[in-house]
Amino acid sequence: MSGIDGMDLGKFGVWTFDFEEQPAALIRESAQELEGLGWRALWIPETVVREAFTHAGLLLAATERMHVVNGIAQIASREARRTFGAAALFADAYPDRHVLGLGYGGKRPDVSPLTAVNNYLDELDELEAENTLPPQPIRRILAAYGPKMLELARDRSAGAHTYHVNVAHTAQAREILGPGAFLGVEHAVVFETDPDRAREIARTHLAGYLQSPYNLAKFRRLGYSEADLADGGSDRFVDDLAFWGDLDHIVGKLNEHVEAGADHVGIQVLGTRPGRTAMPYWRLLAEALVSPAGSNTIAESVTAP
Repeated sequence: MSGIDGMDLGKFGVWTFDFEEQPAALIRESAQELEGLGWRALWIPETVVREAFTHAGLLLAATERMHVVNGIAQIASREARRTFGAAALFADAYPDRHVLGLGYGGKRPDVSPLTAVNNYLDELDELEAENTLPPQPIRRILAAYGPKMLELARDRSAGAHTYHVNVAHTAQAREILGPGAFLGVEHAVVFETDPDRAREIARTHLAGYLQSPYNLAKFRRLGYSEADLADGGSDRFVDDLAFWGDLDHIVGKLNEHVEAGADHVGIQVLGTRPGRTAMPYWRLLAEALVSPAGSNTIAESVTAP
């Protein structure tokens, strides 16, 4: 399964922060090229620059077939009523093309993330029961890492989206989710064969996450020691969280997530400067992982960039 309730995302997709710093014209142009290359899914985060649903709307309007996935829309940023309204409009205007990826994204010490997400889903369910729904369903998934949140994703959504995890976690998540729930895994890559330079790029990206108590707790659950998480991260930690090397090596490492149970892998390319584009690497990855017809595959052989 590479899709959600009949929506085929392909085995591999694009996961990117790049659009956060780009003008709208370049975002449209990039999304259209990605669609033309055969990518079926485009994952976008929510930061201080782009709002989740206006961003998704821009990408949906700019493309014809691309699936746009919020990875994630933060529940702390908006009332459930606003989330329902946006998701219902997308389901109506762009049938079978939008996935509502939800996550905690908040800092409320009085409420645990699990409780906050569960209560938010209650509100969404009530709104769906009270309002006329579009002909096509609203598809939702949850950001989930720990066992309880994965169970919630399994029981109250179409599945889970994980971010900055290792292959071992993917296998653990699949065991908890069971065979029927969707598992989408983000993973970072660095197109650099020099170990020192590759790890420098990866450490620059990971630095902020190593300052976050929530992410540190997640990394500890993944089995990393305090030594692994100190001084920018050990080589083992960095190599697990950001696959680097030539194209052949990166493709092989990404496929490990599929073998471990991922339905779909969203690939985040590191190393581009703010406002610039990783499009040259998306082209290379498309040649290796995406057929011209638009169905994602594993290439039998690829060449290095």
